[in-house]
Order: sequence, then structure tokens, then C-alpha cells
Amino acid sequence: MQDLIDFLDASPSPWHAAQTAAALLEAGGFTELAESDAWGDVPAAGFIRRGGALIAWRLADGAPAGLKIVGAHTDSPGLRIHPHADVTTANWRQLGVEIYGGVLLNSWLDRDLGIAGRVVAADGTTTLVNVDQAVARVPQLAIHLDRDVNEKGLVLDKHVQLRPVWGTDSKQPFARWLADTTGARGAFWELCLYDVQKAAMLGADRSLIASGRLDNQVSCWASMAAIAGAVPTDHVAVAALFDHEEVGSASTGGAAGPILETVIERLLAASGVDGTDDRHRLFATSSCISADNAHSIHPNYPERHDANHAPLVNHGPAIKFNANQRYATDAETAAMFWRCCEAAGVPVQSFVSRNNVPCGSTIGPITATRLGIPTVDVGVPQLSMHSARELCGAEDPGHLRAALSAYWR
Repeated sequence: MQDLIDFLDASPSPWHAAQTAAALLEAGGFTELAESDAWGDVPAAGFIRRGGALIAWRLADGAPAGLKIVGAHTDSPGLRIHPHADVTTANWRQLGVEIYGGVLLNSWLDRDLGIAGRVVAADGTTTLVNVDQAVARVPQLAIHLDRDVNEKGLVLDKHVQLRPVWGTDSKQPFARWLADTTGARGAFWELCLYDVQKAAMLGADRSLIASGRLDNQVSCWASMAAIAGAVPTDHVAVAALFDHEEVGSASTGGAAGPILETVIERLLAASGVDGTDDRHRLFATSSCISADNAHSIHPNYPERHDANHAPLVNHGPAIKFNANQRYATDAETAAMFWRCCEAAGVPVQSFVSRNNVPCGSTIGPITATRLGIPTVDVGVPQLSMHSARELCGAEDPGHLRAALSAYWR
């Protein structure tokens, strides 16, 4: 799993995740295209990037019989730095932050935080930056000043009590420090704070992986590794890494936007499929796997799971079911993914939330709705979802990669 660990460590922001995925694809012979160029001669293996999103493909060997799509997302919940970041309280220099997504807030306390993302100059020039050192920290209030915290629980004011400190009485503004440190002098930025502790194998038997951003960079890595090693078949293979899933997917790089559809239309046109009727006939013979992590049964909270649908780590990816369409799985698509796991020789499980513990959602229902393509939701079981540092089995990412490889085979 060293390849996955390297991927995680190299991807502290969605834009870095897209960059890391692009490097993996280029090493596999893929060619990057620009969306603004004419696609007269589309490479058989290629990809495009749009901010923190990336879509890769392998064209069919001959006239395409359909599409086989895998979707994942590059973004993770966390803290994003304000445009006007400087806040001073007493002699403490702090950073104003905005909560991104459904953050497990307490997990960000007392961690050494680095800064990563992109800086954009007034002329539009974009620079990726990564300050991979302990720059900031969100200090928790001492128990002496909060005597009831262990009995009553920790309640945090999202606007005030999540502000990290990054110095004392220095007069250097954040923007100047960022420019001096990274060389990126820009008018605007999108910057994430992240735990600088590296991804690691965990446990006496090294059976676990601990890292930030397992949700959903595990699926990003698995889909990129699988499509990089795929060979052409009678279907067009597509791997879509979307941004902004954690905040609803409604963006130019999100699953609710048209990015996937426009790329598919251009790929099909390059494959000789120009008419609307022909395109919709291909959609009718297509399928999609939405790969986003699942909740493993928690050893300290087994009552939060349905006993018959509580996935175990290192027992294979879980097929995610929800009758209320929070997941896109139906019986036919579940059977399709089960066949992929059987062909790959990997175990597979089922996940259903308790009726009194509502589940989240994924890009699966969005993609199925936009394209009308049958979709299955699956994912690697994990603990501590949406924490600054998450936990999954060391075997399951490889199981997912093998299942996706079988799907495209």
C-alpha cells in the first residue's frame, strides 16, 4: 500500500489530488487535453483537469458498445482560510477560517497544521502551494478552565473557537508571509489547513492505514490505478474525480455540474457517435460505479449499526443500499458489482444505515439522475469519517482497485 500512502501524502488539497492523479496517469501513458482546444484527434488514453476535478478515459477498441464509468471525489471536509485571513486577539496571531463540509470539529484540535491549495494572481496565473510544516494549531481550552468538558461534552463555536493560532505578535500579514514562503504572489487563494502527520500503516500487525482524507482519496487512488492499468475493450472506460462532493457537488467541477457530460459527448463524437439517438442508445448499455467510503462497524459503538449490514475492515468493499435513494444502488447494479468482485477474487459486503441513523449521500444519485445511467454505490469501510485523521483497513483499498480493474476488463 505504499503507492496509496504516497498518493495521500502528495494530495493535501483537491487541486493537489488532481495533480497527483495526473502524474499517475501520465506515467501510464495518458495524454492531457485542454478543454479549450479542439478535440479533433483524441488520444486513446487521455484526461482533462478542471481545478480540483479530473476526468480520464480509455477509448473503446473499435465502435463503443457503451460506457463504464467510475466516479469519486477529491475534496474532504476541513478548514479553509479566509480571503482576509489576519485576526489578532491579545498578542495571538490567528487565521480566520471557514468550515468546509461536515467537519468532525473536535478532531482538528491540537494538531500541527500545514497549508495547501492554490493561489491565483490578478492576471489569472495559478500556483499550487504546499507548506508542509507545522504552521498553525487550534488549541483546546485547558480542562482547568472547562471543568465539565468530560461530563457534558465539548461544544465549539464554529466561527470563533476553530480559529488556529499561527504566531504571536509578529507584524507580518498572512498574505506577505505566504508569498515569502512559497513564492506565490496572488490576489486570491483557496487554501486548506491539513494535519502534517504523514499517512501510516497502523497496528501491531500493520493491518490498518491512518491518514487524513481517506474519504475519498482512497477511491481516487483506486480508480486511477485501475484505469492506468486497464486495456481497451468494447466500452469506453471513464474515471471521474469530482470536486465539491462534501458541499453538495453544485459547481463547475462537481458531479451536479455538466463536466462529465460534456467530456462524454466529446469522446463519443471522437468515436464517431454524433447523433442524439445513438448517444442515448449507448447510455442505455452503460453503467456507473460511485466509489465513496462506507462506515465500518465501530467497536465502541456497535449499537449505531444495523447488525446485518455492518461492514468489517479488510473484508472487502461494501455495496451501499438505501431505499430512499441516498445511494443509487438497485438490485441489478448490486449484482453487477458483485460479479466484478467475484471476477477479481475479492470479498464484498453490504451496508445499510439504521432507520434512526440517517446516512449521507454521494455522487451516485446525482450522476444517475443527470445521465440516466444505472449506478451502484460502493466504498471501502472506514472509521472516523470526516475526522482530520481517518482509519481504514490496509487490504481494502487494494480490494477496491482489483474490483474496478475487473469492471473495466
